[in-house]
Amino acid sequence: MTFSNRARRRRDRSRGQTLVEFALVFPLFVFIMLALIEFAFVFNAVLATNFTSRAAALLAAEAGNMVDADCVILKSIEDEMTAPADKDRIVDVLIYRANADGTPWGGGQQTRYVRNATGTSCTYPATPPVTITVPFVIAGIDGYDEPNRCNVLVASVCGGLHTIGVRVQYSHVWKTPLNNWLPGGGTGWTFSRQNAMRMEPIL
Repeated sequence: MTFSNRARRRRDRSRGQTLVEFALVFPLFVFIMLALIEFAFVFNAVLATNFTSRAAALLAAEAGNMVDADCVILKSIEDEMTAPADKDRIVDVLIYRANADGTPWGGGQQTRYVRNATGTSCTYPATPPVTITVPFVIAGIDGYDEPNRCNVLVASVCGGLHTIGVRVQYSHVWKTPLNNWLPGGGTGWTFSRQNAMRMEPIL
């Protein structure tokens, strides 16, 4: 066997080894890339949901017992949930009286809104008045309507300042085909974030 033949066989073996290594590593590389992309979308959705809930709770604390406050709160949630998160993936919104630690107060003092194409309309008390329509309707009983929210310091009037909470529930769907590689990947998952603020007092 001449030197040139031996060198050619060595190159052929090297090419074959490289091809096998590539075939073994490439699926893992694709999996990691898809996992990173999916994680980025999920992380963004979690942050957006948390920020949306916090902004809504702050607005709820400022609105107090204002007529149609819930409509303004829901409009804020719609506006704050921006791309790449999808506001159409908001499942429901819970507005509730909260304890100091942000957990729901007992006694069913909460109102749950679910996404619905029919929506709810209200008039924002501006000059001139502005009509707002939000794609949410009340589900069940309105257990924490605006007139029952206490935003005065005098405890004898309505029991003292309330802490109001807003929970936003979001349904994430897979953005990549990663779920096809995972057992029981499903179509996505649902998570929620909630924030609570003490109401701004009327002196």
